Amino acid sequence: MIGDRQFARLRRGSEPTNPTTSVVPDDGMCLSVFLLIRPAAGSERVLLGRIDPAASWWELGALDPSRVAAVGNFWMLPSSQLLLFESPEEAASRVAREQLAAPSLPLEGPTVFSETYRRPASRSRDPHWDLHFVFRGRWTSDRPPRVPVWKELAFVDLATLSPSEIARNQGDVLALAGLPPRGPGRRSPVRPA
Repeated sequence: MIGDRQFARLRRGSEPTNPTTSVVPDDGMCLSVFLLIRPAAGSERVLLGRIDPAASWWELGALDPSRVAAVGNFWMLPSSQLLLFESPEEAASRVAREQLAAPSLPLEGPTVFSETYRRPASRSRDPHWDLHFVFRGRWTSDRPPRVPVWKELAFVDLATLSPSEIARNQGDVLALAGLPPRGPGRRSPVRPA
């Protein structure tokens, strides 16, 4: 016997109805898609943006006003939580279309990463659980797109970027994808509650 296992076959309710069913983690879980876009010419640079807080980021990426304020002027990957029952591929296409104005951008992936962590403000018994679906692509030129939902989009050299300059947990996503920010500084901004 291996012991007590809880499988990621989740059902709503206070207690699982059978041993192979678990409840949704007490601190929730997020399914999110991230686009790692490089310029046309080979490069260590990655497309990052600073959001325009006046844009409808609730619809674009599930950022309510408090999260928009927390993102502030930090760099962020084109990304979004998945819509309910949306596939990761559909979500990646939606992000390319809505956030980059590139509906036919070729994307490879996803590579899937999973992490759990306790959020500082949470009093939940379970950690928060994130599933990251990471898609990679090449932009059609070495010039970044100009899209009104962003104050700025740029191909940023991660060797010069500190984790403290990156919004939310996206420095972790870059590191999981093998592209850790390597600039000065040691801490990422606190994850939103």
